Formats: sequence, C-alpha cells, structure tokens
Amino acid sequence: MIGKRHLAQTPPRLEIRNIIRSYDGRRVVDGVSLRVEPGQVTCLLGPSGCGKSTTLRIIAGVEMQDSGEIYADGELVCDTVFRIPPEGRSIGLMFQDFALFPHLSVAENVGFGLPRKMAGRDARIMELLERVGLAHHAGDYPHQLSGGEQQRVALARALAPRPKIMLMDEPFSGLDNRLRDGIRDETLDLLKEEGAAVLLVTHEPDEAMRMADEIALMRDGKIIQQGAPYNIYNSPRDKKAAAFFSDINVIEGTVKGALTQTPFGRFLAPGVPDGTKVEIVSRPQHIRIDFDRGGRGPNPTASDGVAARASVVRARFMGRESLVEFRMDADGSVLKATVPSVFLPAEGTVMWLTLPRARCFVFPKTG
Repeated sequence: MIGKRHLAQTPPRLEIRNIIRSYDGRRVVDGVSLRVEPGQVTCLLGPSGCGKSTTLRIIAGVEMQDSGEIYADGELVCDTVFRIPPEGRSIGLMFQDFALFPHLSVAENVGFGLPRKMAGRDARIMELLERVGLAHHAGDYPHQLSGGEQQRVALARALAPRPKIMLMDEPFSGLDNRLRDGIRDETLDLLKEEGAAVLLVTHEPDEAMRMADEIALMRDGKIIQQGAPYNIYNSPRDKKAAAFFSDINVIEGTVKGALTQTPFGRFLAPGVPDGTKVEIVSRPQHIRIDFDRGGRGPNPTASDGVAARASVVRARFMGRESLVEFRMDADGSVLKATVPSVFLPAEGTVMWLTLPRARCFVFPKTG
C-alpha cells in the first residue's frame, strides 16, 4: 500500500500573528492576527479609532508593535527583536492623500521607486500608465490632473516595483462619489492582475463589500469577526456588527422556554436561559408589507410568523428604493422598511408587516 504524500502547505503572502500595540496604557491594537494570500484582497473594516490604520502602519514598518510577529511568504519580517526596515519589505503603500511629488511629471512620479539604472525601467513606467489609461499624461504634472487621475498615478507608482504586498489606507475617500465606484473597480482589476496580497483599510461597508474577498471587522483594537462578505453580512456576530453594514430594526423580548414572544409571533432563542432579555434584529429590506383587508392581514406561516398591524408614519423616495416608517399598533415602536422603486403610501395608511424568520437575528441584550 502506497502511503499518501503530505505536501507542505504554502505559507500565506502576508501573515500577522497576535499583534499588540498600546498607547498610554490603552491597547489600540489588541491581539490582531490575519493571513492574506497572493491575489487576495482583505479588508480591515471598522469605525474610526478602532486600530485598523495603526495595524497597517505596523505592517508597513513605520510603527513598531509591542508584541507579535509579521511574516511574508513564511519569512519573518518583524518581531520585537528582529526588524526588516520599511524599504526592504517589498510592500506598496497607498493612502488617501495621494502624496504625489508636485515637481515631478506623471512618469517621474510612477518611476520614483524604481532604480535609475534598472533594465526596462521606462518600459515598466509606460506599461503601468497604459494600464491606468494615463499614457497620454506621462509628461504632465500632478496639478494638471483630476482627483481620479491623481489616484491612478498613485496606484501605478505603488505597483511599479512589483510589491508582494499592497497596503491601502482609505485610498478612495477623497474622490467624488460619481468617480469612486469606477475607479475602485479599475484598481481592483489591476491589483488582481499584479497578484499582490492586498490589505485595504476602510470605514465604509459598501467599499469593503465591493472590493474584498475577505473582511476582518474590527472593534476596540480587536478583529471581532472575519470571513467572506456574504457571511459577515448574513451572519453577524452581534447587533453592532449587523448595524455596521446597514440600518436595522430592533424588537425586544424576554426568553421563556427557549422562545421569545413578540407582536410578530414567537422567535426561537435556543440555549438562552429563561428570563434573559433579547433583541431581535432585522434589516429594513427584509420586512414584508401587506395591505389591510377589512381589518385582517395575511395568515400566519411557519417562515414569516404572525403579521402585525402598523400605520405609516412617513414615506420617502430615496432614488433606488423607498423608505417607509411604520408605527406598530402593539407597542407604539417605529420600524423602517425599504421597498425597491417607488412606494409612497399616505401617512396613516394601515398595513400589515411580517418578519421572515430566516432574515432575523436573536442576540442577548447588552448594555
């Protein structure tokens, strides 16, 4: 019998292990670990001050961690004793202020990080300018370009030395909303072609969902949840995680016999002790709306539970969808629902709402 050959697992392009950094006794980065493969885009997502930019600076080498290690292709880059300087780490950097040199032309900016005597230097510069659609601006200066064009020059400059790892800190925040989506897509295509491991920092969930293969959600210096965008969005760890990605509706209740009674019927709360207060969280787009039929709503179902009566407080058209706010008859609380296209019922209109059980999350109440 021939035994199975166990191949050594290829190490990730970037790996950080248990990084800790404190300021004035407060842990700004608290035990952060993650892995990024070649060609993968991982997003550090979280509110301002959660430690994501500090994590990026530590990886870049412009700041030192108090403990923990950083590896590239399985080789130690930095711990608290050994440290490769920033310029030796084969890391590209791109920030929200594009930091182009105003006295250098576009081509000179792109070639700034390349050795002067490098074979094929000019060809590499023009190749990248072609790929970002700016070859015809090679002799221009940064002040002659739009914000979107400057961003593309900064990207080309960061990619010119063919870095193994690309770190991006809010790189699109300075762009006009009309330009942002297109330039993000162009940037993502180019990064994928280059095969760099990309770590992107942002506080915008839409940006993370659009660009990332994997999202690491940060809060108070820690990664609290990590996974594919679909999983992070549809299986949030807690109410705050759910609320970070969209508006939410919250219904409170108390557990009795692993069930919580609400105006929408009973919700399962398996494993939660009796007497525990819980919050049932749903997103506005998942509320189902039905018309009043002589004082009656739709019949109860196992998947949607019991319909609850409510009256329209206000309705607004938001462009791609309509936002309708309802006041619940049962307890006077207000719930929001979004509906595709135009749906603008008059104030006071009586309607019936249901909450699909598969689209709700039940969390123990905190705070």
